[in-house]
Amino acid sequence: MYFFNWSTGKDSALALYQLLQQGIPVTKLLTTLHSSTMRVSMHGISLEMVKKQIEALGLDWMPIYLPKTDSMERYNEIIGAAIDELKKQGYTHAAFGDIFLEDLRLYREKQLEKAGLKAVFPLWKQDTYGLVNRFTELGFKAVVVCVNAKYMDASFVGCELDENFIKRLPQGVDPCGENGEFHTFVYDGPLFKNRVAFTIGEKVLKSYPPTYDSNGNTIDNSFWYCDILSH
Repeated sequence: MYFFNWSTGKDSALALYQLLQQGIPVTKLLTTLHSSTMRVSMHGISLEMVKKQIEALGLDWMPIYLPKTDSMERYNEIIGAAIDELKKQGYTHAAFGDIFLEDLRLYREKQLEKAGLKAVFPLWKQDTYGLVNRFTELGFKAVVVCVNAKYMDASFVGCELDENFIKRLPQGVDPCGENGEFHTFVYDGPLFKNRVAFTIGEKVLKSYPPTYDSNGNTIDNSFWYCDILSH
């Protein structure tokens, strides 16, 4: 059996769709949320809206609540415990919507290997322009909920992920946001039993502690968010 690491966004939706179309037995979705905010990491989607999305998808769901900590060791403990529990339930494979990030893929594979599970990446190394076009052509609907302020301004938040949005992207921004430029919330499409009703809340700029690139240069971590509210 397969479980899928569900982020609430477009890459997850397209990867899950591809697996199910191939007859892969994906029977559970797994989502990590911050226990302090009850929201999905980076996407900022509330627990209430994730539940509405999962209900519309009609699949079993397992949330993992992460405490506010900078300890990678603690993070690994929590994720490892969840993976062990899933293995006891009979799961043998974990699927992800990652496309390009080699380090992240290696990390995921090592974590799963410890538990005797295999990682699956159905979208790996595929052309991102082709992927986002396939996403819209299949009838998926998504709204942009977070953008990296380094690359995009507040006008991009709350927009539909459509042809017009892709045309507006600044030069160098990946059309799937694979480098963390933007994140989305999928609310309708071929996997959904019904459209997830929502309204768009206020836009907020949030800043996080800076990180550093391979040359030691400071990377400012500021992001524009719009809240997705139950309708």
